[in-house]
Amino acid sequence: MTRASWHLRAHIPVAAWLVAAVVVTLVHRQVAASGWLMVHLLLLGAASTAILVWSQHFADTLLRRPAPGGRRGQVVRLAAHSLGALLVVAGVVGVRWPLTIAGGVLVACAALVQVVVIVRQGRGALPSRFGALVRYYVAAGATLPVGVTAGVLLARGTAGDELHGRLYVAHLTFTLLGWVGLTVLGTLLVLWPTVLHARIEPQDATAGTHALPLALAGLGVVAVAAVSDLRPLVGVGLAAVAAAVLLVVVMMVRQARTAAPRTYAGWSVGAATAWFLGDVVAFGVLVVVAPSWTAAADDVRVLVAPFAVGFVAQVLLGSLSYLMPVVLGGGPAVSRRTAAELDRGALVRVLLVNGGLALFVAPVPSAVRVLASMVVLGALAAFLVLAARAVLAARAGAGAAATGTAPGSGSDQGLHASRAGAAAVAVAVLALTVVGGVAVDPTAAGLSLAAGTQASADAPAATGLTTTVAVEAGDMRFTPDRIEVPAGNRLVLQVTNTDTTVHDLVMASGATSGRLAPGESADVELGVPSADQDGWCSVAGHRLMGMTLTVVVLDTGTSQLAEGGASGDGVPATATATDHAGMHGDMTGADAATATDDATSAAADIDMSADPADGFRSHDATLAPAESDGDGPTTHHVTLTVQEVEREVAPGITQRLWTFGGQAPGPVLHGAVGDTFVITLVNDGSIGHSVDFHAGALAPDDVMRTIAPGERLTYTFTATRSGIWMYHCSTMPMSAHIANGMAGAVVIDPPGLPAVDREYLLVQSEYYLGPQGGEVDLTRLATQVPDLVTFNGYAWQYRHEPLVARTGERVRIWVLDAGPNRPSAFHVVGGQFDTVYREGDWVLRDGGSTGTGGSQVLALQPAEGGFVELTFPQAGTYSVVSHIMGDAEKGAAGSLVVTDR
Repeated sequence: MTRASWHLRAHIPVAAWLVAAVVVTLVHRQVAASGWLMVHLLLLGAASTAILVWSQHFADTLLRRPAPGGRRGQVVRLAAHSLGALLVVAGVVGVRWPLTIAGGVLVACAALVQVVVIVRQGRGALPSRFGALVRYYVAAGATLPVGVTAGVLLARGTAGDELHGRLYVAHLTFTLLGWVGLTVLGTLLVLWPTVLHARIEPQDATAGTHALPLALAGLGVVAVAAVSDLRPLVGVGLAAVAAAVLLVVVMMVRQARTAAPRTYAGWSVGAATAWFLGDVVAFGVLVVVAPSWTAAADDVRVLVAPFAVGFVAQVLLGSLSYLMPVVLGGGPAVSRRTAAELDRGALVRVLLVNGGLALFVAPVPSAVRVLASMVVLGALAAFLVLAARAVLAARAGAGAAATGTAPGSGSDQGLHASRAGAAAVAVAVLALTVVGGVAVDPTAAGLSLAAGTQASADAPAATGLTTTVAVEAGDMRFTPDRIEVPAGNRLVLQVTNTDTTVHDLVMASGATSGRLAPGESADVELGVPSADQDGWCSVAGHRLMGMTLTVVVLDTGTSQLAEGGASGDGVPATATATDHAGMHGDMTGADAATATDDATSAAADIDMSADPADGFRSHDATLAPAESDGDGPTTHHVTLTVQEVEREVAPGITQRLWTFGGQAPGPVLHGAVGDTFVITLVNDGSIGHSVDFHAGALAPDDVMRTIAPGERLTYTFTATRSGIWMYHCSTMPMSAHIANGMAGAVVIDPPGLPAVDREYLLVQSEYYLGPQGGEVDLTRLATQVPDLVTFNGYAWQYRHEPLVARTGERVRIWVLDAGPNRPSAFHVVGGQFDTVYREGDWVLRDGGSTGTGGSQVLALQPAEGGFVELTFPQAGTYSVVSHIMGDAEKGAAGSLVVTDR
């Protein structure tokens, strides 16, 4: 097998991982654990596979000796790593920790085996000027198992908040700085001058000699800090790592001064190294200044994009852009041709990636960040197309003469000769990104109020002074909640979310902070207010719970604020002409839930005689048998992913629901007394959510806490008592979360429960309709008068697709009243219950003490449940209703069609 053929085949997994990362990025809203996937498809998949390929390639080159086991052994290592990475992905996404463990072991073993191979390879190697650089690859491979171990423990999800933070910091340190960082530093010592065609001076070799022990010492200090719970030591360790990176950066700058980069490889690798140095410094600062390990783990998440894209993606694609023409071979002419393909639009791509990433991490409106991320993704994904073209060019040009001038040769043709033009194109694209993002969401940029204020004929004369007020959002309150500003002063509110859940501030004028995660801040620019106005948190229910504030415009004669004094709430005001605007956040999500006060409710469109939309399928009410491991108790592993989805809830009525697993009600859990349920809650929504299982008895402090978007928690309980139990989101206000779809049932069979011919489960719940496609209307919810009452989330659905039975069959129907407000009086018209089970015990069983007793209704309050059993002596259509007839007429009605045997 030729060298070109070998490398092409070895890079098929790299390309596959990159394609998968691009696809998941494009459809991440529909993919569970998408944030984790996007990062790990790139780092664990593409980057780590490339490291295994190229570290061995450079070891062979530097040591001038083939590796023990040759390419066959390398194929085995690559296969083990690929399988391990796939198992890790399957284990994390599917919440199967044994798969995650198995995958982690394979990934760690593949790296360790390569370490052993390179060490053995170096023992018998001839002296080489750069042979010592392979120590970087040995050190990098030795750090990976540490990072993998921390990652596997994180995936378990059972660590407390502080331990989770320590594991997270260790995981990032030993995977990104150890495994990837050390490999890159060692490679740059020879790759960078080769890309630039620069000489390697003696002091450059010295930099490489000093950088490795310095970096290893820093990693060791971080390990000690994580194990011993001495968080400030992380700063010391990362300072040492940053110093090691700086030694290499100084070498690179010195070489670039003699031979400036002129290719995509040079520009991309140089930019990646700059991001790496900045990331390491920021990492250390954020961990040290954080008040706890938990806060540190949250804070450093802002570095995910700079690390993954700015550093890893750029260095990976830049290195491959240089190395592919080398290994594809075919002679100088063919190499120039393949290099030319990989260098198409080089400067534009580099500027778009780095400029777009700078926009993404800047405090800009969320629409700008979304567009910037698409620009960056497009610029990076272009490499996949160009790489395919380069391979085709290499094959087609093996015997042909090269055409044109090779990139980097100093020609005046193409983009390399027109750097100003390339820069102009990139700047224009980035400018359009900003303009487009602001146009999509102008209020997030603070434009609505400014325009309205300037246009107002009653606007007071501007004083040229600025009143700046710090506002904290927490505990369902804004502090202060009354803000006074002198007439004519410009007002800036510096909003900080001090809570553990998502908040925002929306002013009546339209100015907004955007969605703020815990600990985030944003400035709300109100211009020069001309009249009093209200503000509120638009997250569903927060305004209803009192999360409001008022801006009061004072006549200049009644306050000293015009002179720069203190506001009525004691908050200092700053008099300045400087613009402090800097918005960021997300105006999507639950905003509609508080906007429906002034909107037209979809209730006006309810038509009980209408047909569902085409393709309608009823919620399957059949209760599936409980899974069992055998004679003993069973452990059930369940992932509940919070998703915001638009669903039809009655014929012609659509609402945007918050759901567990994309359905309302959520998935049914079914087990027996003694079974254990391991629940992984994944929040892929836009606001904080939680889960409360009535089927388990345990302290709610930790497992029932609200988690922010992108987070997950593990909730484990053992079912010790039988019955049908409710689970629901317990984030305040609970009524809004339950009414908007976040509830479900857990059935724990009573011991010795007899088998029946058919078993159904109905969850009764209510809708308080916002506008079509909107969310729960909090004003209507407060009245406790629902617009719709449903069985299994859709009004009258079992009239359109009835439940079925046969004459003589025993039918058991479980019923749970999920509320949040209305009771249920479950009744089957024409049927009589001979068995009624309610809230953990039989109310009536087999006709009761007389043997002839019967029941006509199962009466339930919200959160109560039970089941009824009956047989049907005659064929026909039996109505299934809540005998609170007003609720039946609002949708809590269906049919059960009985046919002859």
